[in-house]
Amino acid sequence: MTRCLVTGAAGFIASQVCRQLLEEGHEVVGLDNLNDYYDVSLKEWRLDQLRNSKHASSFDFHKLDLEHAKDLQGIFEEKGPFDVVFNLAARAGVRYSMENPHVYFSTNTIGTLNLLDCMKNNGCGKIVLASTSSLYAGQPMPFSETLPVNEPLSPYAASKKAAELLAFSYHKLYDLDVSVVRYFTVFGPAGRPDMSIFRFIKWIDEEVPIELFGDGSQSRDFTYVDDIASGSLAAMKRVGYEIFNLGGGRNPISLNHIIGSLEELLGKSARINHQPFHIADIKETWAEIDKAERMLGWTPSTSLEDGLMKCVEWYLENKKWVKGIKV
Repeated sequence: MTRCLVTGAAGFIASQVCRQLLEEGHEVVGLDNLNDYYDVSLKEWRLDQLRNSKHASSFDFHKLDLEHAKDLQGIFEEKGPFDVVFNLAARAGVRYSMENPHVYFSTNTIGTLNLLDCMKNNGCGKIVLASTSSLYAGQPMPFSETLPVNEPLSPYAASKKAAELLAFSYHKLYDLDVSVVRYFTVFGPAGRPDMSIFRFIKWIDEEVPIELFGDGSQSRDFTYVDDIASGSLAAMKRVGYEIFNLGGGRNPISLNHIIGSLEELLGKSARINHQPFHIADIKETWAEIDKAERMLGWTPSTSLEDGLMKCVEWYLENKKWVKGIKV
């Protein structure tokens, strides 16, 4: 059993990391500032799943912002010592980062710095740092961890790159053990409402035209959230400083294919409103995941079809309150 700190605990991925940690018998202290970037009711729903689980006694949640260094230090002093920190708190989204870049750096970069400082000062030697496939924009596929990622196309990607570099500095200076996990297009039940699959399901079901940037031929390495969470747990092992791609590892799947699959599952046809493709978006993503398999013993196990079915089933079960969520 280990005592783990998970930041962004009410988030889509982090809540599943918390769930898997609890199921494996670990103690979890969860932090989240519960900001309103998207509907907070979705975050509260995820927290309720953890609070009402049979492992709830091992889950301790605190509303806290990583940007507040003094409050964060208080958590380390009061609730530590921690064996592992999972830093999954982040401002996400490529397009919104161009509208409000400052908050991305204050959360993703300064927040990470505050966390690393607390680890150094309180004897916590291991961090699993969530990063993003957005760093690979403009690189040849499949994307390998050895590719140079020094030309980020959005403030979001730049803020994540900065967090990776800070973690490397603290590894070299203070011997922190760092696993950077770069996530590839994560999907699953109770996902973020600003992401494509949540939006597509809701729009198709409500017979609202889908806002599709580009012609739909752009493709992604879709990865089911439970697989991403299990890969994050696998990254708890001591590695020194390593970067791992966590992705589906399959040929990229087009958005047109996703829409067609969701039409079949919902039994409804989509109407599409095409918008111009954005320069900061990546045309395709495809993860090379051999390193994660070799060093962490991790491979994804959920097919795209099964994952989409679970997304639709969750939506239909929760449709009464989900229909009020803005996408």
